[in-house]
Amino acid sequence: MIGILIVVIKIIVLLGFLILIHELGHFTVAKLCKVKVNEFAIGFGPTIWKKQGKETKYALRLIPLGGFVSMEGEDEQSDNEGSFSKASVPRRMAIVVAGAAVNIIFAVIVYFILVSTSGTYISNEIDTIIDGYAAKEAGLQVGDKIIRINDEEIKSKYDLDEVMDENNGEELNIQVQRNDETLNFNIKPTEVKSKVTGIYLDDNAKIITTDKGSPAEKVGIENNDEILKVNGQDVNGSSDKVIEILNQSKEENVNENGDSENEPIEITVQRGNAEVTIDLVPDTVSTYYLGVNMKYAEDTFANRCINGWMETKVFVFSIFDNLKQLFTGNVGLDQMMGPVGISEVVANTNGFREFFEMMALISLSLGVTNLLPIPALDGGKLLILLIEAIRRKPLKQETEMNIQLIGFAILITIFLMVTYNDILRIF
Repeated sequence: MIGILIVVIKIIVLLGFLILIHELGHFTVAKLCKVKVNEFAIGFGPTIWKKQGKETKYALRLIPLGGFVSMEGEDEQSDNEGSFSKASVPRRMAIVVAGAAVNIIFAVIVYFILVSTSGTYISNEIDTIIDGYAAKEAGLQVGDKIIRINDEEIKSKYDLDEVMDENNGEELNIQVQRNDETLNFNIKPTEVKSKVTGIYLDDNAKIITTDKGSPAEKVGIENNDEILKVNGQDVNGSSDKVIEILNQSKEENVNENGDSENEPIEITVQRGNAEVTIDLVPDTVSTYYLGVNMKYAEDTFANRCINGWMETKVFVFSIFDNLKQLFTGNVGLDQMMGPVGISEVVANTNGFREFFEMMALISLSLGVTNLLPIPALDGGKLLILLIEAIRRKPLKQETEMNIQLIGFAILITIFLMVTYNDILRIF
């Protein structure tokens, strides 16, 4: 009982706080822009607490899945003093953007603090060299500092990883500093082949999702299938066991046409009340490595801040990459997570650090998503204001209302689909 209560408190605190600061962003900038706020509410549905201020009614509502700031003249034209519709376009834009901006700024600050207090960054100095890889064969040594690769400056492992991620096995010109010397090496990275199925599992061997166009999707493996056996071996509800058996499967062979191919893997899944057996042929992907481990930079306050900056930059841009994957079709709606899924993830956080990491991630996602140019979101309102600025006159109120209603209907549909998938994943 106590455990359930703690979970409920965690979910309410996290979601409630992020909604609160979002709406406070709108509220504060509205006040600064001399726009009258009629109501400031957290949650939807029946009011469970309210207080009338000098100008604004403050309310707490039953369902803590949102909130709103109701401004004079926001939903309809008003000539009253402090009307939102009478404010200049730049001021209205500032009010609309403020909520998402607060969420993004909060996420960046929290994540930066978490990362910068956890340690320093990984430098460009070689700590160890792995036998059998290209770096060893080329003559790189422990203590060498990699300063340039193909004219790209290397200051840390992040820079090195970025170059290697873009490399497709091509020879690299690597410049290193060894004591007082600068040396140049031409090194062809070592190719490492691995088998991929495109399956993502939870701890209990239940399929969370599959990659678009992956071997798993092509043979009809579905989200929420529960893997029972791999190559006839029971996995006993363990994702680790699935991975272990997959790694033991046969290496690729050369077929009669001279092309290499992997042996099929037999996967038995529980799908509803039926057991389904599927043959899946993994893809082979190549990854390229130098074969070096880099040394951590000296643990100083400055280096911790540098680490915080680099990690936070990766954290922020990962959200934009995820959105890109969504809009290009590489990620489907079935892989999105709504309030139910988020609540489950929050419930499973352990300790304050993990809780605040999740809070930063959700806050950043909330802020960026709210700025998408979709009607009924802040980004949709911003787009309408941009159109007004270009036209030098507002859209007809009826037209704007219809746009907002269409956007709201789309959002509700997406919300229901995502929630349905969240429930399927959990249960």
